[in-house]
Amino acid sequence: MTTAFQPKPEHKFTFGLWTVGNIGRDPFGEPTRQPISSVEIVHMLADAGAYGVNFHDNDLVPIDATLAERDRIVKDFKQALADTGLVVPMATTNLFTDPAFKDGAFTSNDPNVRAYALQKTLQAIDLGVELGAQIYVFWGGREGVETDAAKNPLAAIQRNREAMNFLCEYALDQSYDLKFALEPKPNEPRGDMYNATVGHMLAFIETLDHPEMVGVNPEVAHEHMAGLNFLHGVAQAWDAGKLFHIDLNDQAFGRYDQDFRFGAVNLKTAFFLVKFLEDVGYAGSRHFDAHAYRTEDYEGVKDFARGCMRTYLILKEKAAQWNADAEIQALVAEINADDGSTDAFKGAYSRSKAAALKAATFDRRALGARGLSYERLDQLTVEVLLGVR
Repeated sequence: MTTAFQPKPEHKFTFGLWTVGNIGRDPFGEPTRQPISSVEIVHMLADAGAYGVNFHDNDLVPIDATLAERDRIVKDFKQALADTGLVVPMATTNLFTDPAFKDGAFTSNDPNVRAYALQKTLQAIDLGVELGAQIYVFWGGREGVETDAAKNPLAAIQRNREAMNFLCEYALDQSYDLKFALEPKPNEPRGDMYNATVGHMLAFIETLDHPEMVGVNPEVAHEHMAGLNFLHGVAQAWDAGKLFHIDLNDQAFGRYDQDFRFGAVNLKTAFFLVKFLEDVGYAGSRHFDAHAYRTEDYEGVKDFARGCMRTYLILKEKAAQWNADAEIQALVAEINADDGSTDAFKGAYSRSKAAALKAATFDRRALGARGLSYERLDQLTVEVLLGVR
């Protein structure tokens, strides 16, 4: 592997403790790697060239840790950050692993579970802010059902809204410089999960008391599980001013949540995603929420982490090449050509524009007969990716 495409801090590449710290367990097999400490993970990521590290509360501090143990772990983690220069841009709460959350956290039918989930999240927010996080992600891993006999979906939506409003008010009351990012997923581990897609989340956010401080954290694999176009969801979030964070990985369409290395499956899809993020000037973290193959030892895990970042940078260069390619840009200009004949109809509505538009004549046969050259444009894109242009 060449020394080109090396990550730098300005690229803002981040990984979670749970990603490179994944021990290779799956529903059908025991772990293939021994656990390593959060301090070891920080040093591994620094060696791989990452900018930052993110965590769930219990990735860092075990759920049953004493206060003294918590303080020691956090102290050691802070020292590792200081030693390596890594930062913590994002944090989140684990509201899905412990059996207490087997039927959800904020949407649980049990009010004691809902109260405990809020308590746990308040404490985790404090920890995240203490370590520098300015984005706080919420993934509702257990917020759903296997049977609709179990929960009233309207009540679940209302309970989730009440929790998010409470947490927003808490962050404001504490004067935290913090924004929340909601992460959708259609299913797994629940049969059906609430707020299943980016569109669901964007609609939900607008019902909150403080929608201005809440955005989305879309993930490639989660949208691909449902067969959706991830780029379109990201574009919608960006257009709404709600792309607060993003999870990059890869995934075969329609499969379980595979969390593969970024670009490992759908290179052209990854290319257009990177191109979009770079073209619009997305300034947030490029967070890799993915896992190394279960076959790997920790050297392989470092290969995985380096591969995620390297692929992003290669695709970033390919996107710049695509944007500078004279033949491609001439074709794009031709496809989007505007002779000015419809200028009178553009812009905001007016009665006169509507009248003029109704009176206009269009040659629909000519419109339908025009070739759009998308085959050629797509082939040129493939040739950029294959390195023959």
